Amino acid sequence: MLVTDFHPTGRHFLQIPGPSPVPERVLRAMSLPTIDHRGPEFAMLGKKVLRDVQRIFQTIQPVMIYPASGTGAWEAALVNTLSAGDHVLMYETGHFAFLWNKLATRLGLKTEVLSLPGMEGWRHGVQAHLIEERLKADTAHSIKAVCVVHNETSTGVTSDIAAVRRAMDAAKHPALLLVDTISGLAGADYQHDAWGVDVSISGSQKGLMLPPGISFNALSAKAIEASKHATLPKAFWAWDEIIEMNKGGYWPTTPNTNLLYGLSEACDMILGQGLEAVFARHQRWAAGVRAAVRAWGLPIQCADEKVYSPILTGVMTPEGVDADAVRKIIHERFDCSLGTGLGKIKGRMFRIGHLGDSNDLTLIATVAGCEMGLKLAGVRLAGSGVQAIMDHYASHPVALPLQAA
Repeated sequence: MLVTDFHPTGRHFLQIPGPSPVPERVLRAMSLPTIDHRGPEFAMLGKKVLRDVQRIFQTIQPVMIYPASGTGAWEAALVNTLSAGDHVLMYETGHFAFLWNKLATRLGLKTEVLSLPGMEGWRHGVQAHLIEERLKADTAHSIKAVCVVHNETSTGVTSDIAAVRRAMDAAKHPALLLVDTISGLAGADYQHDAWGVDVSISGSQKGLMLPPGISFNALSAKAIEASKHATLPKAFWAWDEIIEMNKGGYWPTTPNTNLLYGLSEACDMILGQGLEAVFARHQRWAAGVRAAVRAWGLPIQCADEKVYSPILTGVMTPEGVDADAVRKIIHERFDCSLGTGLGKIKGRMFRIGHLGDSNDLTLIATVAGCEMGLKLAGVRLAGSGVQAIMDHYASHPVALPLQAA
């Protein structure tokens, strides 16, 4: 089979919650000739992208850029700040929080998981009061870090990270705050410095609109100090050499030059539009998709409207309807890819991504594909989601102008 066999006529609708559709201008930037990663031209590129990602994380602190996936950045955050056997509090809001916990245990950390009971934990955001209560009970300060997921990609829940910081401060506990914003960054508001995060973890393939292959750690002064005493093994992930080399715009290992071209272009697009405009656009897209799901009469995986994700919407199928079978119909008949249910909700829901190189018509067409696929699968719908999303976008015009590509 040739790679071209995967690209039939017309545009494929990649509506998974990451990797997201990549804008043409980012793809064009990535096609530039590769340059010497030790030459003077590269230093200019390196310094630019480091400045740009600081603005996107909303931080003045160092940001590590790795040629890796988000999983690598999870590991980097842990091995730079902790030692073998350290006690870590992990809050589970979905499958990716579960996987981060699994990674932590494989590194030799002692993890403790907090969550609401049963399936409720996967339908709600982080409950900051539970973290506060647990930290107040830890009078010996044995817990060295609290790990939470900002935007849980498996469930469509965006947690209140500022509330977690307030809870930790109220408990007067010295633990580090480590936050996964792999799918939240550049699509949902995220303020590394203002929210008092010690290590923020992200990746290139979501709100940054790039292919997979770059991941990030945004640091705090407290995290950098902790890294000087942490004893978990690290070499490639070690912050100290990267921080020193980044001062000149370089890296101690070979960077992924052409992806950095793309990162530079993506940052130009995002910062050129302004973060507020980008966040508002994602919120508007999400509200339109949710209006469609409600019109169908189907439940949204996130049960708390205060923490609905602007990045994706999880759609629960009726009892006895295999969500993956519905996804298969939509993919085969309408060339539209949707996110599968993960972990303990596999087969019970599918995920519609509304991020990346999308627009109103992209999402209206996606909803149309879903609506036809649900009907072909025999699901009785209460009404037309297509009409609902069109009505929503028509009655909620774009609040801020978009910069032309």
